[in-house]
Amino acid sequence: MLVPALLVLLFCFQGHAGPAPHFVKQPEDLVVVLGEEARLPCALGAYRGLVQWTKDGLALGGERDLPGWSRYWISGKTTMGQHDLHIRPVELEDEASYECQATQAGLRSRPARLHILVPPEAPQVLGGPSVSLVAGVPANLTCRSRGNAHPTPELLWFRDGIRLDGTPLHQTLLKEATSGSVESTLFLTPSSQDDGATLICRARSQALPTGRDTAVTLNLQYPPVVTLSVEPQTVQEGEKAAFLCQATAQPPVTGYRWAKGGSPVLGARGPRLEVMADASFLTEPVSCEVSNDVGSANRSTVLEVLFGPILQAKPEPVSVDVGEDAFFTCAWRGNPSPRITWIRRGGTQVLSSGPTLRLRSVGPEDAGDYVCRAEPGRSGLGGGTAEARLTVNAPPIVTALHSVPAFLRGPASLQCLVLASPAPEAVVWSWDEGSLESGSRGRFLVETFPAPEVHAGQSPGLISVLHISGTQESDFNKGFNCSARNRLGEGGTRILLGRRDLLPSMRIVAGIVAAITTVLTVLTGVAFCCWRHSKASFSKQKNLVRIPGSSDGSSSRGPEEETGSSEDRGPMIHTNCSDLILDEKGALDTKDPTNGYYKVRGVSVSLSLGEAPGGGLFLPPPSPLGLPGTPTCYDFNPHLDMIPPCRLYRARAGYLTTPHPRAFTSYIKPTSFGPPDLAPGTPPFPYAAFSAPSHQRLQTHV
Repeated sequence: MLVPALLVLLFCFQGHAGPAPHFVKQPEDLVVVLGEEARLPCALGAYRGLVQWTKDGLALGGERDLPGWSRYWISGKTTMGQHDLHIRPVELEDEASYECQATQAGLRSRPARLHILVPPEAPQVLGGPSVSLVAGVPANLTCRSRGNAHPTPELLWFRDGIRLDGTPLHQTLLKEATSGSVESTLFLTPSSQDDGATLICRARSQALPTGRDTAVTLNLQYPPVVTLSVEPQTVQEGEKAAFLCQATAQPPVTGYRWAKGGSPVLGARGPRLEVMADASFLTEPVSCEVSNDVGSANRSTVLEVLFGPILQAKPEPVSVDVGEDAFFTCAWRGNPSPRITWIRRGGTQVLSSGPTLRLRSVGPEDAGDYVCRAEPGRSGLGGGTAEARLTVNAPPIVTALHSVPAFLRGPASLQCLVLASPAPEAVVWSWDEGSLESGSRGRFLVETFPAPEVHAGQSPGLISVLHISGTQESDFNKGFNCSARNRLGEGGTRILLGRRDLLPSMRIVAGIVAAITTVLTVLTGVAFCCWRHSKASFSKQKNLVRIPGSSDGSSSRGPEEETGSSEDRGPMIHTNCSDLILDEKGALDTKDPTNGYYKVRGVSVSLSLGEAPGGGLFLPPPSPLGLPGTPTCYDFNPHLDMIPPCRLYRARAGYLTTPHPRAFTSYIKPTSFGPPDLAPGTPPFPYAAFSAPSHQRLQTHV
């Protein structure tokens, strides 16, 4: 009985002193995607009265189905105090502030904001779904998202599922009536590898985290992509090589153009070119240019050609003063590169390797030609040389040249050779009495003329000659100086004049030869005369003969000779050689057959050799060999029309008595004749004048 009573008391106590109405759960801000369902919770405790919802202060009603609001209703158990507001599907007009109110208890929940998210629409790529671009040409791709998307969507670009984060782009909010319109511009420079690529533009926002995509395909046009190759890649000079030009292009290739070293190869068409390799292909690349409607592209390559050395820079002549350094440089090219060495012309010693030769502190002995030599490389092809001259400037070097010894009072000449670089300013001959540089002075004359090259590297030498006419005894006892000078100094040499004399042995030989010639001439004449005498008939009359031309003008004349010309003088010519061998004494003892009635002016004969008319010594003219004293025999028979003389004798004035009854048996009047008509070049006979006798008479007495 006690328990029921207590329960009744408790119930009564609660009915008069229970808890006050309160919110067990109030609505909160809610974000709902457009078209989905929104649910705003509301729970009250200790309240059994009317509960209603307001939208932006406007009461929606207290019924569960909320008449007038077809998309709104209230759910939950009333006994449990649940009064949740549902909106489905949510529209943009549903975005507002909502409150849950217990009107009988005067309770209002905190306002809850309903946010409506509008997902973006699928974006649009301008020019899609296939965009035509040109490779290498910068281009822009534009993607736009239009509509009432809320919030404003973000536009993203993808290629092959990879986001293009590093690609420059720009996003712009479009100023249109709808607040959710936006566009994005992608900047790119496509290449031939982009042909057929797919790009995706994605519009993403909070309302649609996965976003909405639009794909576009790149239809790329590009100039040719060229690949150039050559077979074989290494050839010997003179061999053939083939170049192959391959290309991919969109649109297709329209033409090929070949060039070598920038110059077109005439007649070359198509993707293949065959050439004959030479050294130029190593430095002048071959290029292939391929064209289509979009543009053109080319590729170049060089051909590995093996060839021998080719001279690129020839060494230049060098002129330096003595004591200075001399430098030579030369350049060769070849494939493989040749080894360069330096030698001196005519030698084998390698002076240096490489393109430069340095000679330190050169002297006159270093002058000459130096050779830059290129040796073939591994190819074994070619090889070559180039040379340059080194001229060493130094004081003149004067050298005496061989001079021929001279005769006394004859001509003479002395010579000297002058080598100098730079050329000498003057060449001077000097002796005791004076000096002479050029021209003549008294007995002396100087001539200077270029000399043939004597030493490589020297400037052309000079030969200076000192001529002396009429040498004197003092010329053989003194020295003659030949000197020269240039800007670096002076040089000279002393030359002695050699003397030339006839050797005694030569004189003896000349005398012997002359004697032998004379004896042979006499014997020949005697034999010939005797032969003529044996055939002649002799007169037994005693004849007296006058010999004209006697050189003795003091002799007395007979009366019968007064008619003779005073000019009838000349040498005695004997035609009867037997009379010449008579003893002169016997001839004088012979009686005069006329008993002195008639006397004949004659000649006495002397066989003394070498006596000239007038009693002087007869020296024949010099022979062509230049040996004085050599006798010369002249044949005057053609001119005299007489028997050749046995010998030319000295004539003396006097009367000759016929030495023998057969001395003169007949008389033949000689034909008149003048001076001998000698052959050209024959030396004149200096000691006799042949004049025809005007009156020759023979006086006899019977």
